[in-house]
Amino acid sequence: MIRRAVVTLAAASALVAALTGCGESPQVVQYKQGKYQGKPDEPAYATAPWNGNKQEWEQALATRNQNQNEYKRIR
Repeated sequence: MIRRAVVTLAAASALVAALTGCGESPQVVQYKQGKYQGKPDEPAYATAPWNGNKQEWEQALATRNQNQNEYKRIR
């Protein structure tokens, strides 16, 4: 009797496990012609430290790049 219950429980578990993958829906993007549906991005220089000043942002970027230059750092 117990053996039959274990076999039935195992068969039911296998059936449930096999059917779990059947419920997936396709995840395809619906593109609408000419309309961007993503989040609008702000330029990097429009954030807090530079507040829209593009020249300061470019200078900070150039300085950071030069500080990462190993050839300049060892001299």
